[in-house]
Amino acid sequence: MDNANTPLASHFLLYGAAFVIVIAGAKMAAPILIPFLLSIFIAMISAPMVRTLQRFRIPTGIAILLLIFLLVIVGLLLGAFIGKTVTAFSADIPIYEAKLQQLTGHVLTTLSRLGLDISNAMFSSLIDPAIVMKTVAGLFNGLGGALTNVFLILFTVVFILLEVSEFPKKLKRALGDHGNQATLKRFTKFSQAIQKYLLIKTLVSIGTGATVGIALFILGVDYPALWALIAFLLNYIPNIGSIIAAIPAVLIALVQLGAGSAAITAGLYLAVNTLFGSVIEPKLLGRSLGLSTLVVFLSLVFWGWLFGPVGMLLSIPLTVMVKIALETRPQSRWIATLLDQ
Repeated sequence: MDNANTPLASHFLLYGAAFVIVIAGAKMAAPILIPFLLSIFIAMISAPMVRTLQRFRIPTGIAILLLIFLLVIVGLLLGAFIGKTVTAFSADIPIYEAKLQQLTGHVLTTLSRLGLDISNAMFSSLIDPAIVMKTVAGLFNGLGGALTNVFLILFTVVFILLEVSEFPKKLKRALGDHGNQATLKRFTKFSQAIQKYLLIKTLVSIGTGATVGIALFILGVDYPALWALIAFLLNYIPNIGSIIAAIPAVLIALVQLGAGSAAITAGLYLAVNTLFGSVIEPKLLGRSLGLSTLVVFLSLVFWGWLFGPVGMLLSIPLTVMVKIALETRPQSRWIATLLDQ
């Protein structure tokens, strides 16, 4: 081996071993890390609201208490809605499966008349729309399991918000005044970029979910509020999130209202996600923080494997956080460029 390449190979081996150890530890500590990640996510979205209340001369403690009270109310309403809706939807899954099987039979009969003989078993092994219905229920069951640590999450959010105002001062004292100001600036830039991204992404996701829910309610599709919530959650996953969110709603419209309404539903999702994802969101962000389609898919698989349904929902915010952190250092900016779209 060339002696000049020995240090480089050693560095790669060292970094690779460290990465494997960290990932293995994170996998084992997932029950603790998942509530903590949710707390950081909620705290980053909530921090601008606390600052807004502080501008009205409301003390920090009272502002945080008001925000926590609002989060508790929203969490209770959301939990009650998810529990009730998912229970009802799960009970109706056999009905939708039966209708889907009937539609599958009609499709196979039509293909047979056209000279394409495909057995029902082969068709079901390749394409089974009923799996989508069960996946939706499983997603919310996994999310509900993570939210069982609601008190731990809320307390962690409170402590994070209490530290937000003092942490820059502590970091400045820790780094000192000589030679470390660049590190402080990078940290400030990273924190501001993450908060801006998460806040704008959340507002856009709320708009996407609300528009989808209202439109599906007008069309008469069953469980419009459930599909609105799914559209809101999966909007955090660009490119493929809107496609995943549209599939169950389109299938429900197909078995409930027919092919015409299913086509209208698909067109509705396309129009809404084009408006919010391609027009409104880039305009609000000012610059692209997007990821390539391959990175989006790999992030979804990796974080989903690591942290389950919560990891899937937070996969893109977590990856964007890594990307922004890489962008703040000239030495690692090339990696962020590779992740870009």
